[in-house]
This record gives sequence, C-alpha cells and structure tokens, in this order.
Amino acid sequence: MGKIEEKKEHKRKDLLNAAFELFISKGFHNTSIADIVAKAGIAKGTFYLYFKDKTDIRNRLISSKATQLFREACLKLNETQITGLDEQFIFLTDEILYALEQDRSLLFFLSKHLSWGIFRSSMTEEKTPDGISAREMYEQLIARSGCRFASPEIIIYLVIELVAGVSYNAILYHDPADIEELKPYLHTLIRRIVKDFDLVSGT
Repeated sequence: MGKIEEKKEHKRKDLLNAAFELFISKGFHNTSIADIVAKAGIAKGTFYLYFKDKTDIRNRLISSKATQLFREACLKLNETQITGLDEQFIFLTDEILYALEQDRSLLFFLSKHLSWGIFRSSMTEEKTPDGISAREMYEQLIARSGCRFASPEIIIYLVIELVAGVSYNAILYHDPADIEELKPYLHTLIRRIVKDFDLVSGT
C-alpha cells in the first residue's frame, strides 16, 4: 500500500472510530455527520469520499466490528486441534461472548444495529487485514470439519441469531440467567443444529 492509500485508509478509520464513539455516547439518531467529522478532525466534504451518508458509515462500522470479532476468534481457533464443526462453533461462540463481556459498549452497539442483511453483506464485502472475507473463513471451517449442508448460509444464520439473542440480556442484565449458566444450553443447541442439518451424518 502506497503513502496515498495509507493516508486514505487512516482517514477512513478515523471517521469510523469517531462514529463509533459518538453512536455509543449520543446514540445513532442524535449524532450528525458534522459531529463525526468534527471529532475525527476531518473536513465535512471529505466524509463523502468514503461514505454515502450516516447510515452507510453505521453499516460499514457494524460490518467491520462483526468481521473483526469473527476473525480474532478464528485466529485463536486455528491454534487448536478442533475439527468438528459443532465444537468449532462452540469455541468461536465462547471467544466472541468473552470479547463482548469485556467490551459491553460493542455488545450494546451490535445488538442494537446488527441485522442479518448487514452481516450477510459483510461476510463477502468486508475483508480482514490479510485479505480474507468472513465468508471464506466460514467456508474453511466447514471444509475442515467434513460436514456438508444443503444451505450453509442458513446454519450460520441460526447460530448467529441464537448467540446474539442469548448474549445481550444475559451479559448486560443477567436475565434470565448469567451467561455462564446459559452457555451449556447454548452449546447443546449448537450441537443439535449441526447434527440435524449435516447431510453427511444424516446419511
């Protein structure tokens, strides 16, 4: 990456970081583009070189944060000898839940704004620093496990919705129970999802 590209990327990240801090502290609807550029120390016109509008920067921020969480968990998974897809999902789930427990602002932001449509597009469009998309990482998990699904996208959708639904109230409000108490139930459901829809184990 040349110096010009590095400078552009630095500005883009400054805008994303400023937007994240403001969305957390003021809320999405109470934050203006003027607020974002002022906090980032960047001219307002420059904002539109990177993002269409406030919704666009929010969606890209969600994609970036979600992909980063998934990538960091995958990197830790790669250091293990785990190959079964259900156990891989469980490992990733526990790592992501731990990360969200440590950063509750991120949990609050993602839980309020992350939709399947945004995550699905980020799986392909958002790249990690090593140039790999979340979809490619997911495909690697399946290939390593030997599982086969009629619709792999539905499997990841079910797991994501399950984890997201459980984590928010359990971590922030300990409702209906603490996250550690809920994890065994979550693990059991993940195993059932993988087992019931795996075409290989079902044959």
